[in-house]
Amino acid sequence: MSDLTTLLEVGGPVAALGGGAAYTRARHPGLYWSTVGLPLSTARLLSSYGSVMEACGLTVAPSRLRVLAVKATSRREVRPVPPRRGIIRPTTTGLRLRLRLAPGQEPADPAASAERLRHAWGVHAVYVTTVKPGVVDLRLVGFDVLKRVRMPRKVPAGLLQVPVALREDATPFVRDYRTVPHQLTLGATLSGKSMYLRHLVTGLAHQPVALIGIDCKRGVELAPFAPRLSALATDPDQAAELLPALIREMDDRYDLIKARQGIAPGTPDEEITSDIWGLPQRERPVPVVLFVDEVAELFLVATKKEEERRDEMVTQLIRLAQLGRAAGIYLEVCGQRFGAELGKGATMLRAQLTGRVCHRVNDEASAKMALGDIAPQAVSAACAIAPERPGLAVAGDTSGGWSRIRTPYLSLGDAAQTCRDSAHLVPDLPALKRFQPDVPVRPVGTASPVVKPRPVTD
Repeated sequence: MSDLTTLLEVGGPVAALGGGAAYTRARHPGLYWSTVGLPLSTARLLSSYGSVMEACGLTVAPSRLRVLAVKATSRREVRPVPPRRGIIRPTTTGLRLRLRLAPGQEPADPAASAERLRHAWGVHAVYVTTVKPGVVDLRLVGFDVLKRVRMPRKVPAGLLQVPVALREDATPFVRDYRTVPHQLTLGATLSGKSMYLRHLVTGLAHQPVALIGIDCKRGVELAPFAPRLSALATDPDQAAELLPALIREMDDRYDLIKARQGIAPGTPDEEITSDIWGLPQRERPVPVVLFVDEVAELFLVATKKEEERRDEMVTQLIRLAQLGRAAGIYLEVCGQRFGAELGKGATMLRAQLTGRVCHRVNDEASAKMALGDIAPQAVSAACAIAPERPGLAVAGDTSGGWSRIRTPYLSLGDAAQTCRDSAHLVPDLPALKRFQPDVPVRPVGTASPVVKPRPVTD
């Protein structure tokens, strides 16, 4: 009886400790990783590094000099040589480990064994990135960072750079318009596409950038950001007037660049430029970002007259995509579906959009439209996005690389408040003055609505 009592006394705290650990792992994975997962995974890595590398085929035969040295100094068996391991650096989401590859190995070798390494060391995922020839970084992620998105505290910041989402390897996904000037974002209803757009707008709202919107859903997506917008079109008729004005603005900027190129002979080469970023700061026009929401609405026609208007607008969008980068005009095209069936010019426009982000879509053909021409392997990943995870997307570009990303939750009220607070940063663009939306004066003391949209990442 005394033994049973002792067992119960000991087993109670142990069961409570195990239950607490299970609860923490499910509800607070970051805390669980820092207290339990990190020490366990580090111990597994240190104790089994050589054997795991050998089992994964990441070892090479030792050199003849090494064989002679081992035989001369000991009677140990001469084992294959694994890649040289650097210092283990713990992070809030996992571990980082630098490897110097053995002669004859390439970065594709550890990348092919990432799944085996994940199971061997008890982590959620393993990602391999190349640092320089012969050196790779192993990024071990301890838990699913996309389940509850928490952006890193330190993210890249700069003009036209917006940290809009979190990658599956726990690094921020930064939308850099200087590197990827134009992008296509697709997603079905309630897929999180609007949340992605909110982060882009609020991220650019505090920068010296002109924001222009075309929202043919009567402005329900972009109208809350009207205080920060330099121009807004809420139907195809207004868009048909706004796009020619943008084309004229682009032509004026090209005239400015050509005038700068035509300066006197003997001018240093560094002062001759082919885009606005080479102009002196006092002469440089403000960058322009054009958001087109529900782009399919610009393609839909019912009459012959509307077809002519559609062809003209599509031609203007293609011109902006082809020539706008040098003039500092960037496109962010969003929609539920985009492809050749929309009409003439759709495929040509899509080909000019370097970046691609595909949220959950309703059919495989839509995923192929977004990613099939740049990263065919990403199509199956986009089709596997579950409806229970809004905001999850697959991001790729024309380099062929792709990754899963997810945007953190941002309420519409907070995004609109950010735009109101930064309304004084709206630049003066005389060519677009008549398209600037009228912003009603908000009564003093007006409270924010109590009902808010469902959190995207919860």
